[in-house]
Amino acid sequence: MKEAQPKAIFLKDYQAPDFWIERTDLTFDLFEDYATVSSVLTVIRNQEKKIANGNLPVLELVGDDLELLSVEIDNQPWTDYQEGSGFLKVTAPGEQFSLKTVCKIKPQENTSLEGLYKSNGMFCTQCEAEGFRKITYYLDRPDVMSLFTTKVIADKSAYPILLSNGNDIDRGELENGRHWVRWEDPFKKPSYLFALVAGDLQCVEDHFTTMSGREVTLRIFTEAHNIDQCDHAMVSLKKSMKWDEDVYGREYDLDIFMIVAVDHFNMGAMENKGLNIFNSAAVLASPETATDGRFQRVEAIVAHEYFHNWSGNRVTCRDWFQLSLKEGFTVFRDSEFSADMNSRGVKRIEDVNVLRTAQFAEDAGPMAHPIRPESFIEISNFYTVTIYEKGAEVVRMIHGILGAEDFRKGSDLYFDRHDGQAATCEDFVKAMEDASGRDLGQFRNWYNQAGTPVLTVNDEYNEDTHQYQLIIEQSCPATPGQDKKEPFHIPVRIGLLDGEGEDLPLNAEGDTSLVLDVKQAKEVFTFKNIEERPLPSILRGFSAPVRVAFDYSRDDLLFLMENDSDHFNRWDASQRLATSVIEEMVAAMVAGNDVAPDARLITAFGSVIHDESLDLAVKAEMLVLPSEASLAQQAAVVYPQFIHQARQQVKHAIAQAHQGELEAVWRSLSSTKPYRPAAEDIAERTLKNICLGYLTALDEKGTLALAEQQYHGATNMTDRFAALSCVINAGHQDRELMDEVLDDFLKRYQDDTNVMDQWLSVQAASPAMGSLSHVLSLMQHEVFDASSPNKLRSVLGGFASNMKQFHAVDGSGYAFLADQLLDLDKKNPQIASRLLTPLTRWRKFEPAAQERMKVQLERIKNSEGLSADVYEVVNKSI
Repeated sequence: MKEAQPKAIFLKDYQAPDFWIERTDLTFDLFEDYATVSSVLTVIRNQEKKIANGNLPVLELVGDDLELLSVEIDNQPWTDYQEGSGFLKVTAPGEQFSLKTVCKIKPQENTSLEGLYKSNGMFCTQCEAEGFRKITYYLDRPDVMSLFTTKVIADKSAYPILLSNGNDIDRGELENGRHWVRWEDPFKKPSYLFALVAGDLQCVEDHFTTMSGREVTLRIFTEAHNIDQCDHAMVSLKKSMKWDEDVYGREYDLDIFMIVAVDHFNMGAMENKGLNIFNSAAVLASPETATDGRFQRVEAIVAHEYFHNWSGNRVTCRDWFQLSLKEGFTVFRDSEFSADMNSRGVKRIEDVNVLRTAQFAEDAGPMAHPIRPESFIEISNFYTVTIYEKGAEVVRMIHGILGAEDFRKGSDLYFDRHDGQAATCEDFVKAMEDASGRDLGQFRNWYNQAGTPVLTVNDEYNEDTHQYQLIIEQSCPATPGQDKKEPFHIPVRIGLLDGEGEDLPLNAEGDTSLVLDVKQAKEVFTFKNIEERPLPSILRGFSAPVRVAFDYSRDDLLFLMENDSDHFNRWDASQRLATSVIEEMVAAMVAGNDVAPDARLITAFGSVIHDESLDLAVKAEMLVLPSEASLAQQAAVVYPQFIHQARQQVKHAIAQAHQGELEAVWRSLSSTKPYRPAAEDIAERTLKNICLGYLTALDEKGTLALAEQQYHGATNMTDRFAALSCVINAGHQDRELMDEVLDDFLKRYQDDTNVMDQWLSVQAASPAMGSLSHVLSLMQHEVFDASSPNKLRSVLGGFASNMKQFHAVDGSGYAFLADQLLDLDKKNPQIASRLLTPLTRWRKFEPAAQERMKVQLERIKNSEGLSADVYEVVNKSI
């Protein structure tokens, strides 16, 4: 552990800076073993900040890993400065001045992938959140917004493409084969939105005509061998631009919009103004190399980063505590876009699955925080599912409370009022209030309080008065630093079903679905003229990110599965039923007994298979059992081996009972028609491959022949990879076939780094073959690259998600992960801290596993030289 422990930063201590930077003029001279960065800043004093009597104003800039070569003020050498660890203090000569610094940096040695670094021979940047300080000394904070010009100089033969933010305004040739390009961004931005790329790249080009008639040039850059995988991203970009105009009235504002695909990237993508830099896995896609999931992910991420042009760039966040201001709002926007482009019902299910599995677990763990945190040590640790996904759910609730029309008025007011400014979450909510006339005072508790609220619901029916009551009590568990919680404003959408499964009218207007505004600790809602005791359908569409405790019997859940008009709650009933059965089996195993799966669950899944009225996309989702991660998240105490065993037994029982029907569906949907990433085609492939997964869960060699047939006959990556996964995770282990398909897959795709990520991940996450020894062999394989975040996530992240193998009873999985993270922390602290998450949830596990996990956390905590990233996470976890 470091002797000087990192210190927390608090929201309550926020102060505006003493200086502003009006203009930033940068010159990058790029060489193979270093780069020089010349920075000319036009600095003015913040007139609202007072300087103590008799003191000269001091400009304090931040910088990391910089070699300062020179300092000038107003074009004259300047010596009145102090350079220290992480800072440069310059005595200011007046109210306004020009500060020039020249620094030397070494991008080639930058393994943190923050600031300026090299990826596959290409220079690129990642400056969010605090990477710009690794480029030059600066006021590296989001509330300092400046006009940027950037000149990039490099060897033309090695780096023919030189890119930065804004518009290309000038270029020229130099001696010794070097050239330069100057870029100008006409919009003020904070330093975290700065971007630079230099490399030997090709691009696909298209154009988009905005709603006001301007033509925008669109370019997607990548390495030459990947150029045929950019078409889907381009189509997605144009769809995004049109959707944002139609739904939000937001028009793009520059002459050019560019995307660059980079193999080594800590995140998914980055919304730098006019020059989005993407993890290549989030932009490259073709039917031969990308699954349906990746096609949809590319579409969503392209949209997300484009939407940031307004919700993040034109209006940015005042400080990093406001991160959800841009991320939560933009995730909501990209989620709605994806729902409009594909299946709205399935998109909602996918979003809620992530929330319940990952975000609810975060809320229940040591890193729990509100969507607007009160403090942090390392901001990179707060790029979390709480900030993004729960933040999006909070925006969704505002949309639901106000309605689409008033929400649009609120977003228009927000953009108009704060264009070109660094805003706060309060500014966003205030704009919504002012535009709609609605009071969202109590609703603000969602921004200030951590944890997942619990709604305990009871009901009463009076046969004499024909009145039905729902009694709803809300509570929220204690979280770190917040023992007591004030009541939330929770919009709860409900419906009532009669004995025939029909929706009952809930008011005089005949509405069959209503939103109940739950604001008090206990509320009673009365419905009149209800002729029989109904069954409530609670939290339709998942109208709020809460848990619901209602005493549904298994027969009730079966009824909702078959009859609920709300597709989300129909799916949710199937998940609740399966979870109840699996939890019962786990409890029996803990007690040393065996319990067969409830026959009603097996029958219910058969009914879903036979139900021809169901949308295929929804049917597919209803046939997927709750994941092991979801089961663990909902368990009071996690017994990982028993959870895995019980879920496998249920899957086997469903497959055994409905083998004929499953195979019939698989055969009916097996097609060689041309690939389209269209919603209806995706639904067919998803359902077909879910059926194949059940069939290969059987202990029969014959069902593996179906997977082998699909693998070799596949005309797209979705079907081929699904078949590969089925072979690897089959109930009947055929090692010869496993090796055959893995080797064949490797030979086909070994030159595609993103496909190799999948090849590594499917093995590391496989209960059948992802043992620690096999994972170690994968890390020695030629396709593995320890400097690539994607490869690390594939192997280490895949293994840590492997309920059976990672949680081996000897604790070897935990020790292995700790070893890897201690080594990784010295190179890339961001990735190390994120991969640490599985160990931080040790308190949820059965006692023996708890102790083994805690031992490794203690070992990490007591290690020398921890980064602030890992230090914060491990210290909060113990």
